[in-house]
Amino acid sequence: MKNNNSLRQQLKWLICELCRLYNLPKHLDVEMLDQPLPTGQNGTTEEMTSEEEEEDEMAEDVEDLDHYEMKEEEPISGKQSEDEGIEKENLAILEKIRKTQRQDHLNGAVSGSVQASDRLMKELRDIYRSQSYKTGIYSVELINDSLYEWHVKLQKVDPDSPLHSDLQILKEKEGIEYILLNFSFKDNFPFDPPFVRVVLPVLSGGYVLGGGALCMELLTKQGWSSAYSIESVIMQINATLVKGKARVQFGANKNQYNLARAQQSYNSIVQIHEKNGWYTPPKEDG
Repeated sequence: MKNNNSLRQQLKWLICELCRLYNLPKHLDVEMLDQPLPTGQNGTTEEMTSEEEEEDEMAEDVEDLDHYEMKEEEPISGKQSEDEGIEKENLAILEKIRKTQRQDHLNGAVSGSVQASDRLMKELRDIYRSQSYKTGIYSVELINDSLYEWHVKLQKVDPDSPLHSDLQILKEKEGIEYILLNFSFKDNFPFDPPFVRVVLPVLSGGYVLGGGALCMELLTKQGWSSAYSIESVIMQINATLVKGKARVQFGANKNQYNLARAQQSYNSIVQIHEKNGWYTPPKEDG
């Protein structure tokens, strides 16, 4: 009995300490723990049963408190932080993509790869947060809601460039005041660059090749890095067109820009540069 009383006292002290530690009210029964109980035929058994029940309850209380503390320490929802700074209409686009991906997965019709899809979703979120996007320097539209096919409109170029003047004339003549690019991504993105081509208008200069392909080392395996963001690629293309003195070819046959011809031009120029190397302009040229 003496040992049992000592055990109850220790148990009472432990419960009191836990209550104090977690700022919880003490149960009235806790104060009775170290009081002698009436003994009877089953006195020892009843005491042991009571002690075991108290220990079980205490263990459950500790587990509940630990669980509560874990919840308190959890950071802000990842989805909430991901979506911060994105307009509602663009959040709706992202949510639609997520739902489509889930449905495709359930139907066994998954396109692309998990790695590429995750990276492209990140790129799209970053673009939607971007000031360059929000101020209308460029816009992005997914073709048929596919993460792997984008239409990018270059809506603002250097206002002092001939290309800017041409786009103003194009707006008056055809109601078009942008350069439309097509971005196509493969399953192994971001380890391979996107294939980028000009869709319209037909341009001369600006490192634009037949079919609308672009002669830029950045867009080849040799010059590409998986660390590059898509926005940085878009802005670099914008700058390259201006630097290369691109001009709109008014009245040109628009059918000359197509995917097959662009791929042919791209493959040819890559072979030439792989053999002869790429020209690096002097620093003063930009």
